[in-house]
Amino acid sequence: MNSETSSSKWADLAPRLLSAIAMASVAGFSIWYGGSFYQALIILVIGLCMWEFIRLLQPAPLWLPVALGFAASGSLVLSVFWSQAAPGILFSPKILVLLIVPVLGAALLAQHRLLCFSYGLLIMLAGLGFIAMGPGPLLIWFILIIVMSDIAGYFAGRLIGGKKFWPRVSPKKTWSGTIAGWIGALALGVIGLSQGMFSPLEVIFIPLIAFAGQMGDIVQSAIKRMVGVKDSSQLIPGHGGVLDRFDAMIGAAGALVVLSAIGSLIFAG
Repeated sequence: MNSETSSSKWADLAPRLLSAIAMASVAGFSIWYGGSFYQALIILVIGLCMWEFIRLLQPAPLWLPVALGFAASGSLVLSVFWSQAAPGILFSPKILVLLIVPVLGAALLAQHRLLCFSYGLLIMLAGLGFIAMGPGPLLIWFILIIVMSDIAGYFAGRLIGGKKFWPRVSPKKTWSGTIAGWIGALALGVIGLSQGMFSPLEVIFIPLIAFAGQMGDIVQSAIKRMVGVKDSSQLIPGHGGVLDRFDAMIGAAGALVVLSAIGSLIFAG
């Protein structure tokens, strides 16, 4: 009995490892190769994330999540190639075209319309953020900051514990882990500053990016809890859905686009 229970606990280890290796290989190759391959991968990921998100809110009719997933990919393509408008300018055509799917979703869904618009727009902005960062040093640093925030938060939460951050939505997250995530991200930002990657002002905003990543994780968990599912889909064996793997990245990348746009307006004025 014990051996059966023990083996069942590790039953998903092989698919999890194989899926992780496959995802890391595709991501690594796309970053190394860059260009249209990288853009195509981001466009595909955003389309899948939108499909999963709409499917969580309203699984039937089946065509609706599929159609909006394809529309999300198409909107991001239009945003990338629409014009030569500066990427930091709010209300430019390449930003406004990202509103198409959130608005359509809010109009077509029978419920959760505000959630569909707000989180759907976040997904689209995150796609633009990943495209803007491109397969280069900035993207690597961005990923490292989110990973560092997650690792620091995990260990601080386990070792220090304490008051829960948002117990009704995320019972495992603590304030100690949340703050440790900010500190870890800031420390990595300081290292980037010493390497000439960031300005002092950008380093100050890095904890906000880390916090946005944490909130991306929490919000997606809240959505799944609201609709009563464990994973956003079963696309990735052992890992759940694409949205499950990109929730923190979506929150952080979407916030990065908004902060960049606000900064461009402030400094332009």
